[in-house]
Amino acid sequence: MNTGLFGQPLTNTSPANGLGRRDHLTFRGNVAIGRHGWLRLTPAYSLHLVRELLKQSGPDETVLEPFSGTGTTPLACASLGIRCDAVDINPFLVWLGNLKLTRFDNGTARAVKSAAGRIAEKARNPRTAAWKPDLHQIEKWWDAPTLHTLAALCDGIRKPPRERAAGVSDLLSVAFCRVMIQSANVSFGHQSMSFKKNGEGGGLVPETPAHAAERIAAAFVTAANEVADSLDVEPPTADCRVVLGDSRDLSAALPAGKQRYTAVITSPPYPNRMSYIRELRPYMYWLGYLSDGRAAGELDWKAIGGTWGCATSLLNSWKPSGPGEIPFPEFNRIIREISAGHMLLGRYVHKYFEDIKAHIVSLRKVLAPGARCHYIVGNSKFYDTVLPVEDIYTALFEDAGFVDVRVETIRKRTSKKELYEFIVHARALSRDCRVNG
Repeated sequence: MNTGLFGQPLTNTSPANGLGRRDHLTFRGNVAIGRHGWLRLTPAYSLHLVRELLKQSGPDETVLEPFSGTGTTPLACASLGIRCDAVDINPFLVWLGNLKLTRFDNGTARAVKSAAGRIAEKARNPRTAAWKPDLHQIEKWWDAPTLHTLAALCDGIRKPPRERAAGVSDLLSVAFCRVMIQSANVSFGHQSMSFKKNGEGGGLVPETPAHAAERIAAAFVTAANEVADSLDVEPPTADCRVVLGDSRDLSAALPAGKQRYTAVITSPPYPNRMSYIRELRPYMYWLGYLSDGRAAGELDWKAIGGTWGCATSLLNSWKPSGPGEIPFPEFNRIIREISAGHMLLGRYVHKYFEDIKAHIVSLRKVLAPGARCHYIVGNSKFYDTVLPVEDIYTALFEDAGFVDVRVETIRKRTSKKELYEFIVHARALSRDCRVNG
């Protein structure tokens, strides 16, 4: 029997025996590795896993990442000298991914550290109140002294007294984002984010505004130094990029003439109601990618698996294409069972797999014959119904004309005994394959 990356059988089913949490295969395994650790994002997946998959690729190949996220796959490729094109529907993630892929000159790190020191000094004693984003109930995120200092730091980045070298302001923005989220009264450690009350968990003596300003300013300088020092850690050596686009129409999203990809390494959003926009909102408000809650929900509606804000209410009017559109024998039964508990959740799962089907059909049009595909996915559970995500992906790949489709179980995800993470491996037979039936 063939085995996968971790010695587990490659089968048409999804064995899950004897695997632990393996936290190094999550975003936690990335935080200390150069540019990969710039910003924490819970749905991000492991650099270690990507590197294992890239051992099958060489410098003559071109990798595709249709769900770029924080840019793990393209940055891993760029550091190894492998070309990669990536796609994401979120403009903030496109910006972040391309910044990680930038080759900076030797003076950039010094310029970042120098500018950070000047910005922090002014933020310790700001003369006027600076702009703050229109984030709903912003006072729940940060207390007044912290927010005042963050606004001063952001203002110093946005309005330099003199022209800065290319990329310096963007790198300072990454440092700002790190401090901004570290100082927020919010936890993203579970399905619904929670807020601490201002001052909760602090010392016995309340912090003065001057002390808060000093603490935040010093943290910004530290973050800027860490970002600057990370530029020399596994720097990019190949030309890779992230483009703004919809993975359900890859031919339209990808650069003209770049449609013969030899490998795909990706981790699509999971059907577990965990929206990227949930954690990205504060970054996107401060950096100007969002201006109101409606825009956040509309962007999440465009994404696959999004459920933030109006994306949830829009599900009320969504209609499936028709019976039999998802080629998995138990699919309609699963949807009925989930819908019995909550009709909207049934629609959410149904729409997710219609979107993934459109993506896979789109994918086959941009691959070279024999291209290898590796999809890191996680299953889900709704009420008492386990959603066999890996098996449904298998059915979708086979229906779209892919061959050698196999499932590898790689780790246990949570304390729930049913929830695991898998790699669905597939191979493109030819560019002319057709959907069955």
